[in-house]
Amino acid sequence: MVHASGPPPQVHKNRRDWHNLRAMLPFLWEFRGRALFALTCLVLSKAANVGVPVALKAIIDYFEQASAAGLALAMPLSLLAAYGLLKLSASLFNELRDVVFAKVRYRAMRRLSTRVLEHLLKLSLRYHLERKSGAISRDLERGTRSVSQILNYMAFSILPIVVEFGLVAAIMLHSYDPIFAAAMFGSVAVYMLFTFLITEWRMDFRHRMNELDSRGNSIAFDSLINYETVKYFGNERLELDRYDRTLADWEHWAVKSQSSMSLLNFGQGAIIALGVTLVMVLASHSVSTGEMRIGDLVLVNAFLLQLFIPLGFLGIVYRQIKYALADMDLVFKLLETPPEIQDATDARPLAVREGRIRFKGVDFGYQPERQILHDVSFEVPPGHKVAVVGHSGAGKSTLSRLIFRFYDVWSGCVCIDDQDVRSVTQESLRAAIGIVPQDTVLFNETIYFNIAYGRPDATREEVVEAARMACILDFIERLPDGWDTVVGERGLKLSGGEKQRVAIARAILKRPRILIFDEATSSLDSHTEKAIQQTLSEVAMNHTTLVIAHRLSTVVDADRILVMEQGRIVEQGTHAQLVRAGGIYQAMWELQQQEAEEEDLSAAADNPL
Repeated sequence: MVHASGPPPQVHKNRRDWHNLRAMLPFLWEFRGRALFALTCLVLSKAANVGVPVALKAIIDYFEQASAAGLALAMPLSLLAAYGLLKLSASLFNELRDVVFAKVRYRAMRRLSTRVLEHLLKLSLRYHLERKSGAISRDLERGTRSVSQILNYMAFSILPIVVEFGLVAAIMLHSYDPIFAAAMFGSVAVYMLFTFLITEWRMDFRHRMNELDSRGNSIAFDSLINYETVKYFGNERLELDRYDRTLADWEHWAVKSQSSMSLLNFGQGAIIALGVTLVMVLASHSVSTGEMRIGDLVLVNAFLLQLFIPLGFLGIVYRQIKYALADMDLVFKLLETPPEIQDATDARPLAVREGRIRFKGVDFGYQPERQILHDVSFEVPPGHKVAVVGHSGAGKSTLSRLIFRFYDVWSGCVCIDDQDVRSVTQESLRAAIGIVPQDTVLFNETIYFNIAYGRPDATREEVVEAARMACILDFIERLPDGWDTVVGERGLKLSGGEKQRVAIARAILKRPRILIFDEATSSLDSHTEKAIQQTLSEVAMNHTTLVIAHRLSTVVDADRILVMEQGRIVEQGTHAQLVRAGGIYQAMWELQQQEAEEEDLSAAADNPL
């Protein structure tokens, strides 16, 4: 019984195999000379390989003629030397081909992997928020590996068979009755037709296995990424059941795939057996009638062995190529996915003169049916600090994403120094902005790497100074491994406050003209927050600063405070003006003051001394 586990897998019935093979050619062009030399070695290797049975026939004919003439048998040294030289040459050119072509294969794999990562980094934030990390990592792994597999099969399996078949066909048609070539290659044609038809039928099974394999990997990956959440709710069994249901589907299609493979293998074996028997019967009859000599029988037999032994692997090779093409199709479809946000054809670098930020009548939503921002207009003057406050879901963090141009506005515009962010290059735009995000995600690298990431060419002294300004230097120096401490996946070995201070140090090190603090101190204790606030004030001095905050005590010194409600700016002014106005801000301020007093009373009760 097959268990349902979500929507049925999408089967790629109309893959573009030839399109993808052509798309792979640019990755080979770099080493076209090597590829041509490897092809020459391949032809020479197969010519020597085909020459071995010819030399063997000549040796047998020599002994047969000498015996028939009653001559004393002597060693045909020249023929034996030629036989040995041909065997040696076949091996030499075969290995030389492998050595020369290795760089072509692995360089193509390297170039494609790099290009895929480059393209992924160009895709929009929306794509990365919606993608399944586990599934895409498995697809990319299979896809990039498929390039090496296809090149390997083409160079070491398909082309050698084609070259050898051509050479054998030339000899058979030139020296023997055409019926031998017809019988031999007729068997080959039947074999290939049978293999292709059955393999095409089986491909549906493989596609379903791939889809379910990616889905299962995605479930397992998500479970491990969200390990703490799984433990919090005790849902280990739920995760295992989801994973096992997907594997049950995978098992069903894997069994069908293996069963159909056995049918294919038996059919291939039967065709080869019938073909070999037919050709040997014809050759034996020709020898018995005197039309062929014993050496010719040996030659035909040797050719059969040389052809049908690799032909026995042709079915496997064809299947593997089809699987590799299916895997490669995933990668090339990804490469053809256009980035949602692209530089305009006439985009120029952002010229930051003052760092003035201006929103003009901005409407925006992440989905067409749900608008987030409604006619938002405001300005952050050069060197000023403007804060945006409001309840969760009001659209505050969306502002920073629009400034970075992770999304394009529906209407209106976002400008920096009167330059629409859509008219400048994304690279120059983001180079001018530094951010401390609310949810800080770190690389699974050292603390030094994560801070230096803000400006990779910074000196060690500058990195240390940034850490000091972010009040994290003492913490780093107390760690057993100091700056070389690895922070773990997504920085999980650090607390929320420690991660936030690393992010602050990283932003300080970048030295941007524009600063955005998105709940930059939300994970800090009161003592550290006060120290960091002083640091942030110093850093923000002479910078254009936008602060997104929930805790109002962190923005009382802002030059202007914007209050957002359901995607609209409903109040604005200084802290004192907004408190006197008696609106939404004043209500939020009183509520937070009351909560702070209750926390202080609770802390005093817990620590009476």
